[in-house]
Amino acid sequence: MKKQLAFGTLLLLSSHLVAPTALAQDAAAGDAQSTPPAGQTVDPGQTAEPDQVEEEVEISAPGASDSSEDIVVVGRNIPNVIRATPQVISVLSTADIERTGEGDIAGALQRVTGLSVVGNGFVYVRGLGDRYSSSLLNGSPLPSPEPLRRVVPLDIFPTNLVASALVQKSASANYPGEFGGGVINLTTRAVPKESFLDFGGSVGFDTVTSSELGYVYDGGSADVFGYDDGERSVPGFINEAGRNITSINSFSQLATLSNAPTTLLQEQAQLPANWSGEVSAGTSFDVGATRIGLIAAGGISNGWRTRDAIQQTTDDGTGAGINRDFRTVLTDNRIIVNGLIGIGAEFGEQRVRLTNLYVHDTLKQGRLGAGTGSNIGGFIDGNAPFIEQNTNWFERQLFTTQFVGEFEIGQLNIDVRGAYANTKRESPYERAFRYEYSPVVGDYVNNLGGSSNQSATVSFNDLNEDLWSGAVDFSYELNFDRPITVSAGYAYQDSDRSSSRYEFRYRARGGALGLAFSQLRPDFLLSDFNILNGCDRAALNLAADESCIFLENQSTQLGAAAYDASLRIHGVYAQLEGEIVDGMRITAGVRYEDAIEEVLPSGGNVPATLIANDYWLPSATLTWNFASDMQLRLHTSVTVARPQFRELARQIYQDYESDRQFLGNPFLIDSQLWNSEARFEWFFAREQRLTVAGFYKRIQNPIEQVSFFPAGTDAIQTGFSNAPAAQLYGGEIEAVKYVPLDTLGDFFASRRLLLLANYTYTQSELIIGNQGVPDPLNNLLRPANLLFQDGAPLTGQSDHLVNLQLGIEDTKSLSQLTVLFNYASERVTNRGPTSASGGVRLPDLTERPGIRLDVVARQGIRFGEREFELKFEGRNLTGTRYQEFQDFGNGVRIDNNTYDLGRIFTVGLTAKL
Repeated sequence: MKKQLAFGTLLLLSSHLVAPTALAQDAAAGDAQSTPPAGQTVDPGQTAEPDQVEEEVEISAPGASDSSEDIVVVGRNIPNVIRATPQVISVLSTADIERTGEGDIAGALQRVTGLSVVGNGFVYVRGLGDRYSSSLLNGSPLPSPEPLRRVVPLDIFPTNLVASALVQKSASANYPGEFGGGVINLTTRAVPKESFLDFGGSVGFDTVTSSELGYVYDGGSADVFGYDDGERSVPGFINEAGRNITSINSFSQLATLSNAPTTLLQEQAQLPANWSGEVSAGTSFDVGATRIGLIAAGGISNGWRTRDAIQQTTDDGTGAGINRDFRTVLTDNRIIVNGLIGIGAEFGEQRVRLTNLYVHDTLKQGRLGAGTGSNIGGFIDGNAPFIEQNTNWFERQLFTTQFVGEFEIGQLNIDVRGAYANTKRESPYERAFRYEYSPVVGDYVNNLGGSSNQSATVSFNDLNEDLWSGAVDFSYELNFDRPITVSAGYAYQDSDRSSSRYEFRYRARGGALGLAFSQLRPDFLLSDFNILNGCDRAALNLAADESCIFLENQSTQLGAAAYDASLRIHGVYAQLEGEIVDGMRITAGVRYEDAIEEVLPSGGNVPATLIANDYWLPSATLTWNFASDMQLRLHTSVTVARPQFRELARQIYQDYESDRQFLGNPFLIDSQLWNSEARFEWFFAREQRLTVAGFYKRIQNPIEQVSFFPAGTDAIQTGFSNAPAAQLYGGEIEAVKYVPLDTLGDFFASRRLLLLANYTYTQSELIIGNQGVPDPLNNLLRPANLLFQDGAPLTGQSDHLVNLQLGIEDTKSLSQLTVLFNYASERVTNRGPTSASGGVRLPDLTERPGIRLDVVARQGIRFGEREFELKFEGRNLTGTRYQEFQDFGNGVRIDNNTYDLGRIFTVGLTAKL
């Protein structure tokens, strides 16, 4: 059977290996040398010229279909994946990912036009934060192990598990309606063409961290692998007291809490090097007429990072007075364990696959800060020096199992997807101590509450989320004079999350510990002896099991102790794709979504949230193929962005990346986006292109991060609020060019020069009046102009993004040397807080990413029948610092969080057996 391929069909979006050479387009004017005679067939795996074959790209996405049949090509055959799809996309193939040398997919994606990576692996598309984008795995949604976000941090996906990454920047009806900046769809490996077995490992050195001083704590014997050995097990009475909002007074209970292993912070003179190891294997075989494929992969990485940060805050409208001036050293030990098992089958035109993915991501953190603070709300007396110590353990886990079936029945294609995913985040024994310097004693003291500025707290955090999803897509090709493809589908998503944060403060009976006790280090301060005998038991008339030091429940101090949340979405769509006149095609559709989002808090006087909305979301893309190698796209669409669970839940959350606490707002509402884009594309040679685009977005009720000073503290916290409206516009340009070097001599006979450059210019501005918006801290409305400044940019948006790649590579064997340059201009991380005195809105908190220069060298080496890959990486060779600050003008700057980032050098070796 032979099938006519209309340009822009969903053939590309397949979970099988798609041959880009088969993705042809109708041309306004044919090319005599490249257009076959009418009715002539072209094998998908071949072209008229052998050197025209590009790398096959493996993609799995909503509305996917595939065919391995012969294809009648109408018009000029230009084998380019980006051109052959009806939407605006960027694709990172396996070769693209490997060329960047990045260990995780987030690092590789920041090389894509218009993309930047912020914090711990969250991708921003065209200046819109991660909350405006969605992440899919093989076309199915994933829950996030991060309480702060719904989207998944992409740095938890090692590149050895990912076959390709597709970034779609223009909305289409077959994708979920939550589509602001774009959607990032990761495809895992499927049925391999031939058997393989690879082993690899690497060792890295960070000039700021490796062999340098850091602060660590013992924990447990399995910490090196990112798992707790039971040392941090949470006893039942903690959960019971947390649920009931009661304090703990029993010595026998308090004595069972883990103490020194999770409390004692110690200097380590020389932190170890970073290391990683991975293995992957796959095979395929025939059982009758069915091709069976098996694939498995696993890995572990253990890395260290020390940040010596300047952390300042001010409540002064001029910035002249610093309320908090701290020097904080944080040592992070991050361990990621991952595994993938997949099985696939191909029989005729039908394909099925089952994929199981497991990622376990742990961060063990030691934190020690010293500095001064001034009086805010009576919390700090005078300008006394303080020491703050924290020990944290953030353990995150993602598991998903997915089924994908692709079936072809004549002209009808049916795609079925079903998935279950679970994420967990456990952070037990988050311990925090604050010691105040006493000039009387000549030492730092902590009397556990005799003075409000001396404290010891411990919190227990637990999160679990289950996500069930399913979808079915139909597409049918109508054979009129001009081929038309009609598509329709249904998708269902059901998310359920439960989260708790139980926080307790150690208090001394009688108001304070004695002087002899208050000078003790943290593990001695909370020793069993002190808990039982740190007071005059007889004078206080304590019972036998009643303790001198007790745990006061503070779980509801700013919000809820726990919450349950759910999001249920039903979506249906219809889409039409066809050629309206010669060389001009349109893809148009509409999606209807009905969603109910609910957050039910418990413990604390916090209102519940219920958001029930339905939307009609149209989208259309017109592609004009006005020349044999050029085309123009015009796109328009309406999309939606819903508040995330963590943005709605009024529960304190400690973010280890920003070293800042976050608090949700139960009064947030949905955002709507109107999107438009015009794009010119010139594919002037194989694998080479020039694209220029302009885009515009208008957002109703965008959700912004807003800083504030909670009563009684000098540390900035972050909340959320809807701004009335915003607009974003800009342009991007990308060029990819290969230059043969064979004229330079025999050594360069098979080598070529890679020149890749992209630039994105973005402008955004908030549209603010005095209408009421939800206050991030209180259950009331505030005038928008008190929280936001009219014309201010959206949080996370950089005006300028630049990526350059300059490389030399061998086309006949593995030999690559690539220099990668990245620049992102300043961007706002948080709206500035309002000062407690005078109600003046302070300047926004701004991040300066700056310039990064990386070098990656890959060389294939053969020993006998075995092939090896040697890789060298040099990261952040410019030594660019991380800077987050407030600029008050006139040279006045407050460094909210500024620290050095090291240059990282890594050597890796992979054996291909």
